[in-house]
Amino acid sequence: MDILVTGGTVFASRAAAQYFADSGHNVFVLNRGTRPQPQNVTPIIADRHSLGDRLKHRHFDAVLDVTAYDSDDVNDLLDSLGCFGTYVLISSSAVYPETLPSPFSESYKCGANSIWGKYGSDKISAENALLSRVSDAYILRPPYLCGYMNNLYREAFVFECAEAGRPFYLPSDGSMKLQFFHIGDLCRLTELILNTSPADHIFNTGYPISVSIRDWVKLCYKSVGREPEFINVPKTVPQRSYFPFYDYQYELDVSRMNRILSDLTPLEDSVAGSYEWFRNNRELIIKKPLIQFIDSELKEIMK
Repeated sequence: MDILVTGGTVFASRAAAQYFADSGHNVFVLNRGTRPQPQNVTPIIADRHSLGDRLKHRHFDAVLDVTAYDSDDVNDLLDSLGCFGTYVLISSSAVYPETLPSPFSESYKCGANSIWGKYGSDKISAENALLSRVSDAYILRPPYLCGYMNNLYREAFVFECAEAGRPFYLPSDGSMKLQFFHIGDLCRLTELILNTSPADHIFNTGYPISVSIRDWVKLCYKSVGREPEFINVPKTVPQRSYFPFYDYQYELDVSRMNRILSDLTPLEDSVAGSYEWFRNNRELIIKKPLIQFIDSELKEIMK
């Protein structure tokens, strides 16, 4: 297939572009050319908001839109495309209001989420813009993505704590659950959709079983070859100041996804793969001042 992937230079979009290129497809990546490109792809260097007729003469069997965050992103790309086949939008679980009963089902009505704010509302607008123009498009709603090429300061933060032999400051008792989805499984799910055209067009994605913060940190430390020493932090300390996730527990119903993709990468293998990638790509991590806050303020608070 001839596949257009938006982005293609960092994390999810890069992993997708590399996955389909390695699978033998003709992959075109649309980005502004500010970062190194994946191997064996054809770059289209342009801004998606000013494409003009750059894409009008091309035919794509599939469009994998990983970098659309709002309706303008979707509409501007659709305006520039010529003939194309299947359109897959990577959306987000942030489209579900946090007030809905968990686990969130695809049948739930989307709406504002006070935790995610504008990001979630913009993703809803992107979905609506797409479905208003391409009624047979597919939409994937992942929770937190994990695995190789993850340049976000999530696993990387825990890996750094583990490598330095630091105790880990755990929110409350560490029982809050996180739901993840391996980036390689997201790519495989997308491939299945392109190959089989399932009747359902909106899919929650993720591991069927969530993991507690405590157990996730243990997996990260285990990948480094260490065992964490935990220090429990009371809820009076803002969680995001010393931990990379919001104080927000939710779960997606992924039974629809499981009907077409059930052999998921074990979370432990995903974390191990993430650490292997991290060891060789530390300079690509987008860091946040979590360790600085721990050292300058949290240690004093916890005395």
